[in-house]
Amino acid sequence: MAPADLAGLSPTERAAALATAAKSIRRSVVRMINAAQLGHIGGDLSVTDILTTLFGAVLKLDPAAPLWPERDRFILSKGHCAAALYSVLALRGFIEWDLLETFMQPLSRLNGHPNRRKVPGVEANTGPLGHGLPIAVGSAIAARLSGKNWRTFVVMGDGEMQEGSNWEAIMAAGHRKLDNLVAIVDRNRLQQGARTEDTNTLDPLTDKFAAFGWDTLEIDGHDHAALYELFTRAPSGKPLGVVANTTKGKGVSFIENRVEWHHKVPNAEQVALALKELA
Repeated sequence: MAPADLAGLSPTERAAALATAAKSIRRSVVRMINAAQLGHIGGDLSVTDILTTLFGAVLKLDPAAPLWPERDRFILSKGHCAAALYSVLALRGFIEWDLLETFMQPLSRLNGHPNRRKVPGVEANTGPLGHGLPIAVGSAIAARLSGKNWRTFVVMGDGEMQEGSNWEAIMAAGHRKLDNLVAIVDRNRLQQGARTEDTNTLDPLTDKFAAFGWDTLEIDGHDHAALYELFTRAPSGKPLGVVANTTKGKGVSFIENRVEWHHKVPNAEQVALALKELA
């Protein structure tokens, strides 16, 4: 699937195609984590619809030329959710579907965190939280300095918004009015071991972005039509901050909104149930 494949579809048809693709991605995530017996299934499932919309319908990319200079840049700052990223890269044609079976195996290219030297389509090595947005700000500045019109998108976890480096980057982007930058917060309200608000109060996130000079919107992070419309709208003259409300573990009933599934592996019976629910 690529943006060109969806260009002639109505908004309803496009959303339906993306929803079908997202189910495929979620099934892939479950299988990958089951095979590896490692991974971050809750966050993978919460971010799936955002990644599917971006890679399936929005980002200007060429899988045959991953370093095409005019490409849009995408950075997954919450790099621990690599299984979802690898699955959408396979969906878009950057890597082979069969390669997903090697996820986190010895000597596999598909590490637990994405590596730009090993996987085409990965723009930055991420994992230590708070790094992706600063890199994305630099990418957006680079596009402006070179007179290019490619855009930079970055997805962050909401627990990651407790990192001070993000707020320095938000301040810098607002100051420079980087309207070629889109920062998306996967707002599932859970982080490792606790709810985000029990760890460090984040709300009101939209007001905080706006205070730094961003155009900021709150959205349903599982609504493909709304995500597409927002990601493809004309720049406003300011960087765009998107607070995407999601459900951790989306699509699998016994994982949804359960903090223990941040870094937990389902057993064989649970895998079968999850795949049945995602059929």
